[in-house]
Amino acid sequence: MRVSRAGMNKARGFTLVELMLAIAITAIAIAAAFLLFRDSVKTNANVTQAADVSDNMRAGLNLIVQDLIQTGTGIPTGGISIPNTIDASGCNIGAPVNRPPAVLNLTFAGPNSATPHCNVILPAIEPGFGLGPKVIGPDGATVPATDIITMMYADNTLSLLQKAVNGTACPNGSVAADGSTITFDNNCVTLGAAGIPVNPGDLLMIYNSNNSNGILQTVTSVSGQTLRFDSGDAFNLNGRSTTEVAGTIRQLQNLTGGVPDGTYPPTSATRIWMITYYVDTTTDPLHPRLMRQVNFNTPQTVAESLESLNFTYNFADGTSPAPVNQTTVPPPDNENQIRSVNVYMGARSAASKAGSNRHIRSNLSTQVALRSMAYFDTYK
Repeated sequence: MRVSRAGMNKARGFTLVELMLAIAITAIAIAAAFLLFRDSVKTNANVTQAADVSDNMRAGLNLIVQDLIQTGTGIPTGGISIPNTIDASGCNIGAPVNRPPAVLNLTFAGPNSATPHCNVILPAIEPGFGLGPKVIGPDGATVPATDIITMMYADNTLSLLQKAVNGTACPNGSVAADGSTITFDNNCVTLGAAGIPVNPGDLLMIYNSNNSNGILQTVTSVSGQTLRFDSGDAFNLNGRSTTEVAGTIRQLQNLTGGVPDGTYPPTSATRIWMITYYVDTTTDPLHPRLMRQVNFNTPQTVAESLESLNFTYNFADGTSPAPVNQTTVPPPDNENQIRSVNVYMGARSAASKAGSNRHIRSNLSTQVALRSMAYFDTYK
């Protein structure tokens, strides 16, 4: 049987050239699709990291803003007295008061004095330009030393000042003549689980008609209705010598012949929160953390992988133009004239940018008005 040439041609398959060409085209299409997919994955990873960086900073910034808004609440306009011994120049030459965090080994120092312990008043807000650590990034990027900030406000949720510690209204309450303890009358103020929980490490502002600015003491132990203020506290506020009266509980005593006589007029106490923000570069150097510390209690992490934390201050001192964007307190102003704070925070992604050894970086900034320091009751 003969098969025609035309029939044979119809049954012919692909040539080698055609097959190779098809394979090449398919490979190019697959490669293009793979590259597109890889770029999409990188883009998605980078967008996710950028969003994480922003959310991370925003969480920390929100806490700073909340604390700044409350700064000065319940604090006397001029600040709170701290233990001091004054020299001829009017400067405190007594033992300094320690400033959180302990890891930085700082004290509260006068902003305009060469003497390191010149403060006699602790203001509601204390700048800390360049007092924080430098942050060295994993890619070698270095920024200037970070700032810290310390602020104070009264605890207005469980107030201790609903009634005086002592006096005719609360006859079972007392203040020790040596300033070592105060005891609340349980008919006036109840401490403990059933009342106001006061804990060791809490700061109390204690005041009366002899010193309306009050003084600060650190609670070292609680026994029933009695709070103790033993020496050796983290702030170095307690247990000053009997010759050091200014800024201690003894300054609240009545005077007989110009000398404290061991008795007190009706005396009140308010719990004070001292909040400090700083950057921790020692716990995990590759991922510096924004820390929030209450008094000298264990600090809490509120943001991660920070590279910068900076504050500048705007003042109202009666001059025109008033000082703004100041890193420290310009002479002759003081901290009580700060009316708003500019906050700048920079952070990087925890992981490297997809497809490189670089990190995604971002920053946030805002200005916060110190409401409790900007507005005063002129009719009070």
